[in-house]
Amino acid sequence: MKKLLVVLALAGAAAGAGVWFLGARRAQTAADTQAAPTATVVRGAIREEVSCDGSVVSNLDVEIKSKASGEIIELPYDIGDSVKKGDLLMSILPVDEERNVRQAEVRLEAAEAKLARAKRELEVSEQDLVRSRMEADAAMSTAEASRRDQEEKTRRLRALLEKEYASQEEVDTAEAAAVQAESGVEKARAGVQGVRVAEARLDLLREDIKLAAADVEVCQLDLQNAQQRLLETKVYAPVSGVISDRLVQQGQIISSPTMNVGGGTALLVVSDLSRVFVTALVDESDMGKVAIGQAAEVKVDAFPDTVFRGSVVRLAVTGDKVSNVVTFEAKVEVFDERKTLLRPEMTADISILTGETADALLVPGEAVLRDAKGAYVNRPGGAPGAPPVRADVTTGMDDGERTEILSGLGEGDAVLMVPAVTKEKERGMFGPPPGPPPGM
Repeated sequence: MKKLLVVLALAGAAAGAGVWFLGARRAQTAADTQAAPTATVVRGAIREEVSCDGSVVSNLDVEIKSKASGEIIELPYDIGDSVKKGDLLMSILPVDEERNVRQAEVRLEAAEAKLARAKRELEVSEQDLVRSRMEADAAMSTAEASRRDQEEKTRRLRALLEKEYASQEEVDTAEAAAVQAESGVEKARAGVQGVRVAEARLDLLREDIKLAAADVEVCQLDLQNAQQRLLETKVYAPVSGVISDRLVQQGQIISSPTMNVGGGTALLVVSDLSRVFVTALVDESDMGKVAIGQAAEVKVDAFPDTVFRGSVVRLAVTGDKVSNVVTFEAKVEVFDERKTLLRPEMTADISILTGETADALLVPGEAVLRDAKGAYVNRPGGAPGAPPVRADVTTGMDDGERTEILSGLGEGDAVLMVPAVTKEKERGMFGPPPGPPPGM
């Protein structure tokens, strides 16, 4: 029972001390507030900006590679040189490719000669066939006519032999002539069959011509490929721009990306600076203010007194988290006529104009307080020594020094300038309770 009384007594003492401490802190805060200087609500212009870091990037960076392999014999441009689209950037020793072109030309000539010979052979064979067909037809007609004549003569002589008007010898001679006439017909038939064989041979010749024509087409494609590979020994600029990197030297042997699983040798990097951009890293807390089309100002260390003007043209959808800090990439295009002074990878300071008005009610930023109920300001009490009066306000833009008041105050109203230490005290006063003392 005694222990319980002791515990209750200690708890009561601690509670009393806490109430005294809280009251003392509030009294001190009130005293600080009453002693704070005052400011007047004024009307003026304000602009809100989001400041962030970034870097200059080109419109396009093109990595140049050669489809051909070999030794570099010409490399006329170095880093910083300007090039136009179509300018010769590099040449490779073309000896092997020139030899391949000549070999392809020879193969094509041979294939074309073979095709021409096959066509001539077909033409001659067609002419021979016409003549052979005419001769075979004529021979067949003659043989059949001779056979009919001999058969008729033999028939008459046999009839005369029965009447003893003709001799057996005459009949035998006629029959022998008939047999010979039949042989002539068989020979004529063989000639006709030879014509049919010649016709079949013409079909084979036509197939040979098709094969020869296909061979010519293949050789033509081989020649075109060889000529293309010869052209690829020269590399031309695909875009106008500036040489931003040179990765090879004259005399170096390079590999082709089409023949190398490693992707081939990178030669140069051409940066298109016809349009200049800055990638700005916007903190996630500011992304609600930034929008496409907003004006932006860019400064770089190389030209500290120069402001380059542009606008936001793209906002990233996904943020990038580094060391628990999330930023979103905003792409700013620089339209300033002096943009040619900027170079890729220059570090840049970017200010994005997120809001601006020429007629706003303004108070110093130190006058605005916030708690669970929202934003408010303290106004002086009506009588000397009276506590300050809370006035809830709706805030707008904030330029870091002044805050726009949308409602809750009027022009000319007085507000108390609350020191930063007082703000810290208020936050501590309404913050989470302290933990138990050590050992309990």
